[in-house]
Amino acid sequence: MSDLYDEDIVLWSERQGELLRRRAAGELVNEAELDWPNIAEEIESVGNEQRFAVESLLVQAIVHLLKAQAWPDCRDAPSWRADSMRFRGDAAARFVPSMRQRLDLARIWRRALRAIPETIDGVAPPPLPIDCLYTLDELLSEEPLAGRGN
Repeated sequence: MSDLYDEDIVLWSERQGELLRRRAAGELVNEAELDWPNIAEEIESVGNEQRFAVESLLVQAIVHLLKAQAWPDCRDAPSWRADSMRFRGDAAARFVPSMRQRLDLARIWRRALRAIPETIDGVAPPPLPIDCLYTLDELLSEEPLAGRGN
């Protein structure tokens, strides 16, 4: 069954899902057909993917916040603020409490800083803080970030 896992993950997951549903219904299934090591790995990966999605959305939110702050007079600044709010809302919708201890806000901030362009319309950004300006709760809030852009 592990060969199928490596060759066609979609077919593997459909077969494993069906076997698990049958087993949950009380039917005796051939235990050798259940690919327990890969089932466990895939279950763990679901949580990791959710966390990665929240991290990615937070990076995008911060990038847009920083661009709106660095270039407030740019014609795109209102769009950046709106995009930041959307990314923050999407992150909040996917966030679950157990992620709090696993999200590294300092690393998320550094990733966002690396994504800031060197210039926009020929204008370089002002020096950006090395440390994150926001708490996780602020970033996941539906409220605008007072005094620091949206």
